[in-house]
Amino acid sequence: MLKIENVWKTFNPGTVNEKVALQCLSLTMNEGDFVTVIGGNGAGKSTMLNAIAGVFPVDSGKITIGGVDVTNLPEYKRAKYIGRVFQDPMMGTAATMQIEENLALAARRGQSRTLVPGITKADRENYREQLKILDLGLENRLTAKVGLLSGGQRQALTLLMATLQQPKLLLLDEHTAALDPKTAAKVLSATQRIVEKSHLTTLMITHNMRDAINYGNRLIMMCEGHILVDVAGEEKKKLTVEHLLDLFSEASGSDEVSDKMVLS
Repeated sequence: MLKIENVWKTFNPGTVNEKVALQCLSLTMNEGDFVTVIGGNGAGKSTMLNAIAGVFPVDSGKITIGGVDVTNLPEYKRAKYIGRVFQDPMMGTAATMQIEENLALAARRGQSRTLVPGITKADRENYREQLKILDLGLENRLTAKVGLLSGGQRQALTLLMATLQQPKLLLLDEHTAALDPKTAAKVLSATQRIVEKSHLTTLMITHNMRDAINYGNRLIMMCEGHILVDVAGEEKKKLTVEHLLDLFSEASGSDEVSDKMVLS
């Protein structure tokens, strides 16, 4: 479903601020894979997601989504393949609009507009059923303004909106980092339910090593713009934080490694 081949990206080339953000990055994800991504600040995690989403062009290499070469496509043309949730809970929703209006916009993304009622009775019933998945009681607040919701509720709604049309690839960029631990746990549980229900191919960046271990069927650790550690299947199920740190130490060739060094 996703194939990244030998991608390079350098910011501010030829200046004192030159930064090689991605170097010879390669990654293949099969349909239905749920991959968690960890690594220190500057490891290239968010740069990788931005490269996939088309936020900026890559210097070289190739990116394919669902068999379609999107390497040279602008961000808006890749949107039909991708659902994305950012770290900031305020980014993915329209605060002055109702919950049902936000969902209606998400449901019609990429479709032509016609002069028909924006939200039908059938739409509302569908939205209620979808909102029940979040387990936050929002199915009973369809006409509430989104701006009145908590950060966690807005982030959960953003997640639902990003997956309504079942994208080929779901990108989660530290989508629980701005939430308190209790709320973050709820949003992560909702994430797992939605991903499993729709069998979505998902790439999730996290700074929490335990979340990286507990969620998904595969874990990758990045450092200096490339993948150092790639663990999947039964090996991932047996992982512990200590074992993960050992893997990083072995792969990076450093004897002085800690969770603080890895996750900054």
